[in-house]
Amino acid sequence: MKTIYILWLRQLKRYFRSRSRIIGSLGQPLLFLLALGFGFGPTFQRAGQGSYMQFLAPGIIVMSIIFTALFSGIEIIWDRQFGFLKETLVAPVSRLNIMIGRTLGGASVATLQGIIVFFVSMLAGFRPANWGMTPLAVLAMILTALLFCALGTAIASSLSDMQGFQLIMNFLVMPLFFLSGALFPLPNSGAIAAIARFNPLSYGVDALRSLLVNIGHFGLAVDFPVLAAITLLFLLVGSFLFSRIQV
Repeated sequence: MKTIYILWLRQLKRYFRSRSRIIGSLGQPLLFLLALGFGFGPTFQRAGQGSYMQFLAPGIIVMSIIFTALFSGIEIIWDRQFGFLKETLVAPVSRLNIMIGRTLGGASVATLQGIIVFFVSMLAGFRPANWGMTPLAVLAMILTALLFCALGTAIASSLSDMQGFQLIMNFLVMPLFFLSGALFPLPNSGAIAAIARFNPLSYGVDALRSLLVNIGHFGLAVDFPVLAAITLLFLLVGSFLFSRIQV
């Protein structure tokens, strides 16, 4: 447990020490909120869908979480290249504890990032429909962050160079995001609907949107069990690949 706590605390310290990282990570969510929220808002409203800002904000919050969570895996490659990972792995502690500590740290940072974007979106006009549901909304953020931190760890454990990691992340992030229903309502049938059902991010977006603005597609009874199951699966896969990492 001490190893998990130390690695979790190390990830948080890295985050709070880098003000440029905090400010820089807000750039893309702000761009999406302002450009899309105000740009497509009138069109969305004329189509009878209500406020686009209300619909969009939960998707942008999840976007900030997935970007931060997935790219936390690059720290494994960074630490491997500079020798810190070798020092950690040769210590008399379980590799499973090391992986859990790093994943919890990355998920905490990603969740904090999502909470910051939540408050930023309120400045742009977003208002939660029910404040009483915000604790459950934070739980949905945590599950989403854990899921994609574990995925990032699994991918980084199989690679040795940053360029390859960044290429794979760019290949994954945009399709996952755009096909999750973060920017538009998901249809009930068709190719997009079928793809969204197999996209784990869809359930994170849907859970957050259901809790914050009472707009759901799959339903919370589906969202949370699916998120929990996929998170557990990726944690197991990430733990296995991390245990086989060579330095």
